Amino acid sequence: MSNDTHLPAAKDIRDLLADLLGRDVEVTTGGTMVDPAVDFGAMVGVYVDRNVRLAALVLLDIALASRMGAAIALLPTRAAEAAINNGLLPDNIRDNAAEILNITASLFNVEGAPHVRLDAVYAPGDPIPADVAQWILTFVRRCDLGMDVAGYGGGQFSLLVP
Repeated sequence: MSNDTHLPAAKDIRDLLADLLGRDVEVTTGGTMVDPAVDFGAMVGVYVDRNVRLAALVLLDIALASRMGAAIALLPTRAAEAAINNGLLPDNIRDNAAEILNITASLFNVEGAPHVRLDAVYAPGDPIPADVAQWILTFVRRCDLGMDVAGYGGGQFSLLVP
């Protein structure tokens, strides 16, 4: 068994999200690194291994977090757009996006790799602990994607494995 957390391919990420949302998700590789310190921030999922060591991070800019959080619950697109324009995710959209991050843990759990689980979620605007923040814009194994959720719109997605 490897000690390295699995870095999923863009196609695997797209397939999981499309299945979860029940709609097409268009993915563009080479997206911008999601930075929670820019604009209204980002939703950050922190994943740990069995020893509670940081294993991976997934970041959704506020646009993607809002649009996916609305799409999974079949909320109107205007609810997602209002959240983006206000720079604040309502509880229902935030909780839905957090559940998407929870299910995203399955991307890391492949045969031969250590088991990884979601440990914490930081909503846009929440302070991010320094031990997590230091990894966000570093050049580690990562996958930065532009995403467009059919009927809802796009945003940026970053997955990294420190």
